[in-house]
Amino acid sequence: MVVEDVPAPLVGKGNVLVEVAYSLISTGTELEGVKRSGESLVRKAVEHPEKVRKLIHHLAEQGIKKTLAMVRSKVDAAQPLGYSCSGVVIQVGDEVEGIRPGDLVACAGAGKANHAEIVLVPKNLVVKVPEGLSLQDAASVALGAIAMQGVRRADPKLGELVAVIGLGLLGQLTVQLLKIAGCRVIGFDLQKSRVALAQELGLDWGFVSTETDPQKEVFNLTGGHGVDAAIITAAAPGNDEIIRLATEITRKKGKVVVVGDVGLGLQRSPLYEKELDILISTSYGPGRYDEVYEEKGIDYPYTYVRWTEKRNMQEYLRLLAEGKLNFRRLVGGVYPIEKAPEAYRALQEEDERPLAVLLDYHHNESDTARKLRTKVETLAGSKVKTGPIRVALVGAGDFAKAVHLPNLQRLSNLYTIRAIVSATGLNAKDTAKKFGAVYCTTDFRDVLVDEEIDMVIICTRHNLHAKMAIEAAKAGKAIFLEKPMALNQAELNELVTVLKDTGVPFTVGFNRRFSPAAVRAKELIGQRTNPLIVVYRVNAGYIPLDNWVHGEEGGGRIIGEACHMFDLFNYFTGAEVESIDVSAISPATEHISSRDNFVATLKYTDGSVCTLIYTALGAPEVPKEYIEIYCEGKTLVIDDFKELRVYGSKAKGWKGPQDKGHLRELEEFGQAVLNGNTWPIPLDELVRTTEISFLVDQEVRR
Repeated sequence: MVVEDVPAPLVGKGNVLVEVAYSLISTGTELEGVKRSGESLVRKAVEHPEKVRKLIHHLAEQGIKKTLAMVRSKVDAAQPLGYSCSGVVIQVGDEVEGIRPGDLVACAGAGKANHAEIVLVPKNLVVKVPEGLSLQDAASVALGAIAMQGVRRADPKLGELVAVIGLGLLGQLTVQLLKIAGCRVIGFDLQKSRVALAQELGLDWGFVSTETDPQKEVFNLTGGHGVDAAIITAAAPGNDEIIRLATEITRKKGKVVVVGDVGLGLQRSPLYEKELDILISTSYGPGRYDEVYEEKGIDYPYTYVRWTEKRNMQEYLRLLAEGKLNFRRLVGGVYPIEKAPEAYRALQEEDERPLAVLLDYHHNESDTARKLRTKVETLAGSKVKTGPIRVALVGAGDFAKAVHLPNLQRLSNLYTIRAIVSATGLNAKDTAKKFGAVYCTTDFRDVLVDEEIDMVIICTRHNLHAKMAIEAAKAGKAIFLEKPMALNQAELNELVTVLKDTGVPFTVGFNRRFSPAAVRAKELIGQRTNPLIVVYRVNAGYIPLDNWVHGEEGGGRIIGEACHMFDLFNYFTGAEVESIDVSAISPATEHISSRDNFVATLKYTDGSVCTLIYTALGAPEVPKEYIEIYCEGKTLVIDDFKELRVYGSKAKGWKGPQDKGHLRELEEFGQAVLNGNTWPIPLDELVRTTEISFLVDQEVRR
């Protein structure tokens, strides 16, 4: 557990920037995560065999060095905690209505409503605090919504008997909500003090599970019928006994609702004989884990989805404000944010640990200007060997951390990593420390005005590529832009105009042409007289259609990835495209898209024909990329950039660990920037490749 000073987030469309007053530490989910973070990798591997299989596949594909780098990146990454807080609105983004700066609000969402002085939260996870309700109480909004959704799943009726198994924070709130709904409630917990507290707050009958026979007590109270519903709010991962108890004490045709993280080793007999309904409650309610609802802010129609997660949050706060719920009685302590590690230690004590703990961010004596700083010095740059080209990496995602940043370190004779830019402050700080950057920031403009930055590497989501490259070019920075170059012709035209006006060094991450296999193949076909036939098969792998890659941020897989293949065609032929013919599948089901299942054939002015077969329908066990080149009695095969085999000639091919050219690409661009050489890929070729991707995408859509 550490408390870090990290850059503040910037407000964006559909988001609200909040200065936090209080945040609630979840005694269940968070503490379990903290405990698991300390487990050995061996134990984690035993508990998650599916991740071991993924690791083995990655090892076979990428080799030991890249796999180790990926593992270290994942294991060493700092993880933010917290998902329930309250505070005051500082700024609102475009498309946010009904919330203004100065409003008191409560926020929910892991990775959003973190334990932090400043948080950036999507509008559907922010609700106003009712007049008269304290911000301390409002900080419990996420836990309250979770409890409320669990009760809604049980659908209790007036006078029904409901059992609550586990009287921790969620259980205490659940008991109170059931009493408001007119139910009679039986509660079970391992701790006598929690049972007593629940009875103080309205529990009708309470029992310590280890001191009694729960099934016998329930049957005595219900005339042998069992409860109408059992709600499990305990947290005991892997423990199957809790759900078995719930099925035993529930009447025929009753309901068992699982809210807490418990084992789900069900026995058929009680389920079948009683015809029980086993229901899972998904966190705060409908909308949770739906990117369209949470990230894009598109609400569900009130008529059809009465209780979304936001409406659950609002209702919970209303009940608090009206005094029908008592949260304050559950709080066992308030710690200043500087002493957060002490709060977590208190929660991990075995004896009589508090149900709820709040963190206090000193809002009443706030230095808001300090909190809003987007730039934080890491002072790590002086410890590493430095090269002449000072670089800012923009968009520190998994790919950048696994590929570009390690390669920049390998090329320390050329590059110095000066700055890291990431939308998430913690990721920016963590990455900057790990790779020895001088500072980190959440604001791209900080590196544009930094005279000690010579070059930017842009690895953000695709919709920002052209816009950021234009700004960087106007600032006089050399630009390494990850593919794609742009998402549409208008963006491309504007970028090209700015690049020609400024003359800054520029390239796009079309790395395949720099791979040892492709370079050697180019050498072997370089003196040809006749055209080529190239067949390039890409077993791309399935990506769900609601993933950002397919949406407005990604532009689709033709523009976002197939551009790599079109660039390699251009590299091999060295000619202009004369015509393009495209065929795509006609899916029978909605989860398959024609835009990542197509065949594109390009005819070149030298007579060459290059065909791309791109599909997301294949088995993941098959290697991703396979290329056959036919030329003047020779056949060259590039097998997933691990090997180049040559048939019909005594010339040697190439074989080694998978190498798609990322390192050499950076090296050649660095030499061009340093020595004023010709760009590794001429601008007109970059434009041609990008326009081919536009044309193929348009043809598939048509």
